[in-house]
Amino acid sequence: MYAQRKAPHAPRSHAGRGFRPAPIRARVGLAMRRSMNFGSMPDAESVMRAHGLSLAPMAVGEGGLSLGGTSVLPTAQASDLDSGALKGLVVPAGAADEAGDAALADAISRACAKGAPVLAFGEGVAATLRALGRPAGPFADAPAVVVSGDDVQPLADAEALGAAAGRIH
Repeated sequence: MYAQRKAPHAPRSHAGRGFRPAPIRARVGLAMRRSMNFGSMPDAESVMRAHGLSLAPMAVGEGGLSLGGTSVLPTAQASDLDSGALKGLVVPAGAADEAGDAALADAISRACAKGAPVLAFGEGVAATLRALGRPAGPFADAPAVVVSGDDVQPLADAEALGAAAGRIH
């Protein structure tokens, strides 16, 4: 029947009003790495989305990745950090080759040069701090960190991650 009304969409049911996704406040780059994960914070992606961050896959190294049989193509690139289209960078744990490490270091440097925060998880913490020429020792046991300007702050749990994600805009 909605086709007869020439409506651009089907009528929506009002029965399922319980779920509403969080409004998107900022788009951040997600540095795609082989076997990427969020270390001891497996729910990190959903926490960031719940706090209004849209994660844009970003290639560091090869053009795309296959994760669990699903191909993921990049929707962002390092130049989006320069232009301000991305408001931050997320560096998960994961493997990379030498070219991928160089591309990741470049993306981290670009984000920090623009004043955009970098959220790093697991092995990504050491990679991020190494790219910035900072000592990783004090944060060796941290499951995640947020780097903003000259400040490096450890994130111990999902609540701290949510607070850090809420500050990105």
